[in-house]
Amino acid sequence: MGARPRFDLTLYLVAGSAAAPGRRLVEVIVAAARGGVTLVQLREKSLPDGAMIELAREIKERLHPYGIPLIINDRIKVALAAGADGVHLGTDDIDAAQARAALGPDMIVGVSAGTPDEAALVDPALADYAGVGSVYPTATKPDAGAPIGIQGLMALKERIPLPVVAIGGIGAKQAEAVMASGVAGIAVVSAICGARDPEVAARNLRQAIDLGRAKVAS
Repeated sequence: MGARPRFDLTLYLVAGSAAAPGRRLVEVIVAAARGGVTLVQLREKSLPDGAMIELAREIKERLHPYGIPLIINDRIKVALAAGADGVHLGTDDIDAAQARAALGPDMIVGVSAGTPDEAALVDPALADYAGVGSVYPTATKPDAGAPIGIQGLMALKERIPLPVVAIGGIGAKQAEAVMASGVAGIAVVSAICGARDPEVAARNLRQAIDLGRAKVAS
C-alpha cells in the first residue's frame, strides 16, 4: 500500500468555468498556481464526464511542475479516469466509505461539514480533511446555508479530528481573521477565479494567510 499524496491546504482553489466567465479556466488555474495556490479542486457541475476528464487531464499536466494536487468535486469516475489525486465530497454526494472503497487507500478524500451533525459524521479513517463553512455569505454556492461566522468555524473545527479548510465568502480582507482561528487553510472560488489577475490575487491571499498564522504562533 502506497502513501496518499501529500497535500497542503494553505490556499485551496475551487475552480470552475462558471466562476471565470470569458476566460480559459486552465490559464486561470495556472496563474493562481504561480501566485501560491497549494491545492486545486475542479468543480464543473454541468460538464459531461468525457469533457471533464479531458479538462482534468490538462489541468493535472499543467499543475505537475508546481507539485500541486488536483482534486475532483464529487465524480469518482472522472477522478480515476483523469489520474487526479483525489475527490471532494459534498454533504449530498456519495458517502466517504463508498468513495474510499472505490478509490483505494492512496488517494485524497475530502468531505464537507457545515453543522454539528455533519461534523459528527466526519470519519478520520475514511477522509483526509474537511471543508467547513460557509463562514461568510457567498453567492458562489446559493445552497450553502446560513453563514456560520468565525465562532461557528472554531466550534466545528473542535469537533472534527482532521485538518480543516475554511470556505465561503473569504477574500484577502477576511483571510487573516479566518486563519487566526487555527484552521489549516482557506478555500476560495471567486476571490481568485473572478479576480482581474488571478496570480496577484493568490499572492495577496497568501500574504493575509501568513499574517493570520503568525497570530496563532505568537
